[in-house]
Amino acid sequence: MRGFMYKIGIFAWAIFVWPLFSTNTTAPSGVPVRVVVTLGHHYGQAPPVLTRDDLIVRQQVDPLPITNLAPLRGDQAGLELFLLVDNCSNCEPGSKFEELRRFISSQPSTTLVGIAYIAGGRLQVAEAPTADHDRAVKALNTPTGSKLANPYGALTELIQGWPPSSSRRAVLMISTGIDPAASDALEDPSAETALEAAERAGITLYAIYHPSADYLTSDLLKINSGQIQMSHLAYDTGGEAYFLSLGPLPSLAPFLSDIADHLRNQYLLEFLANPGAGGGELEQITVKSKLSDVELMAPDKVWIPGSTVTRKKRP
Repeated sequence: MRGFMYKIGIFAWAIFVWPLFSTNTTAPSGVPVRVVVTLGHHYGQAPPVLTRDDLIVRQQVDPLPITNLAPLRGDQAGLELFLLVDNCSNCEPGSKFEELRRFISSQPSTTLVGIAYIAGGRLQVAEAPTADHDRAVKALNTPTGSKLANPYGALTELIQGWPPSSSRRAVLMISTGIDPAASDALEDPSAETALEAAERAGITLYAIYHPSADYLTSDLLKINSGQIQMSHLAYDTGGEAYFLSLGPLPSLAPFLSDIADHLRNQYLLEFLANPGAGGGELEQITVKSKLSDVELMAPDKVWIPGSTVTRKKRP
């Protein structure tokens, strides 16, 4: 009887006490995903330094393990930035393009700047991303005016033809945003194609609305639709769109300064996600800060690699 009770005691100790002393070495599961997040407006105050413990990442409703959060500064500050200028955006361009030239010249040495144009809806690359900022400035010409054409096909072509890089990538698009063939003011298939290409490639879009010289005689609903589409693409890639009215901005300088501030305050966020179906898919991810006074800008969707096991989605 004593031996039996002794064995019962050992068994109970193994079940209830031993786990308190053992160490759980099981690593979090999931597929690794990397995404650039931006610290938003901090209104003249010094931006806070974030750690991974300050963030929450969710896939649908599931919280995901964050494996790293690195500020994109110093030896990780590499950036490829394309300026994409729509040639039909030719309303009072002179002084504004001088501001653009100063913006290019002010970029740090870690930023490669490329110049491309949209002419009649077609992409024309004038200068591939280069560390020679003077060369990029020389490639920047003011728009001369051209027939209004869909800008989103050229944006898609730019993104899909951009060689992958270890550096983060961003596009600054200056355009009316108007697709003359679009039949829906709120949803444009060509804009959605460009958005998907940007989200797949992890490219952030910043958009500045700039009208054509004849905007006062244009269809105001079309102008508004162009602004909506550019805003949609910018915000859903983790960037921002800039316009004040249906007319040209009085100056680009404050908005270029805002973009520069965003680019200086970016982080590479790494986390483990639930695998996508099949070979992978774009899935909605939410990134939030636990700090009440911190605004974060992140893509609406990111590419989640797939696995051999198909995950059943929540209803």
